[in-house]
Amino acid sequence: MNQLNPYAWIDRSLETIKQANWYRSPRTIASLPGTEVTIAGRALINFGSNDYLGLAGDERLIQAAIAATQQFGTGATGSRLTSGHRQLHQDLEDAIARLKGTEAALVFSSGYLANLGTIAALVGSKDTILSDRSNHSSIKNGALLSGAKIIEYQHCDVADLRQQLALHRANYRRCLIVTDTVFSMDGDICPLPAILALAIEYGAMLLVDEAHATGVLGATGAGVVEYFDLVGQPLIIMGTLSKALGSLGGYVAGSASTIDFLTNRCASWIYTTGLSPADTAAALAAIEIIATEPQRRQRLWENVTYLKQLLSRVPNLRLIPSATAIICIELPDAQTAIDIGSKLQQLGIFAPAIRPPTVPTSRIRLSLMATHQPAQLAQLASTLA
Repeated sequence: MNQLNPYAWIDRSLETIKQANWYRSPRTIASLPGTEVTIAGRALINFGSNDYLGLAGDERLIQAAIAATQQFGTGATGSRLTSGHRQLHQDLEDAIARLKGTEAALVFSSGYLANLGTIAALVGSKDTILSDRSNHSSIKNGALLSGAKIIEYQHCDVADLRQQLALHRANYRRCLIVTDTVFSMDGDICPLPAILALAIEYGAMLLVDEAHATGVLGATGAGVVEYFDLVGQPLIIMGTLSKALGSLGGYVAGSASTIDFLTNRCASWIYTTGLSPADTAAALAAIEIIATEPQRRQRLWENVTYLKQLLSRVPNLRLIPSATAIICIELPDAQTAIDIGSKLQQLGIFAPAIRPPTVPTSRIRLSLMATHQPAQLAQLASTLA
């Protein structure tokens, strides 16, 4: 008896992805993280990293990871509630809470897991979520997982958010507003003071994703919450350890009761092996550097200002408005983005092409680091020209 191949659809789906110029595959980087990386045997100036402060290859983080591995081994070996908890984990959570100005914090094995589990734990089928249309995939999937009614408001549009709250808030038991603070594919900053005011007015919880703001924005690098002088306000802060902190993992920071609740009800934390000792120690070292070396943030912002000046002189270059270290060049279609990304790599620049479905419009995404040198920025601008 002939039977249809139940996996044949996969090849057809892959072909559709390729025809749409959406097909992607990873590039192997054969060097330490930094402003210069080796890809396919060639040294390229790196504008594709989220290592905003240049800490992922810092010797102090490397040595902290080595020492923790020698003392505690390579893995946590189990869930934090069973056999996986180490004092290092508590030390890191205490350090995050101090940085964020909250009562407590909880560390996850990834930022994606932090959003998935936290959103699903905070709301359910009797509740509603109001989510910025441009939020990260982890936020959108956490909302789906929760079973709550999902209402997307227009990107950074406070008037639309107010309208949606007025229409829907009274119909649900609990309401969660959730937004990125820095949007990773545009580089813009959410209007957090106005969003928080609406959350308070309508009795809604507010969860903010500080993944691309932690270590970068605010007087001490605490993020957009600090940037807008909102530390101590009633909100829940999520973030990652894998960008400016140069390690791996995610966290949620907030009131002691919120963190205690998540410890007991957040499935993506309860049923996941704890963060490795090496990653935990590296993140701890990074937080110490952020506190003691504010000049790193200063150098990053000097680089942002300088590159924007250089790019303003390049004709026919359409930049997406940005207030951060993420600078995107908007392009008409996916094929153009692929072609320009490939040409840049031939000319010694690594700047990845970002295409749908990750973003609505194709672009080259430039990500700056505090450790970029002026000559490297100048080379990028002249190559683009």
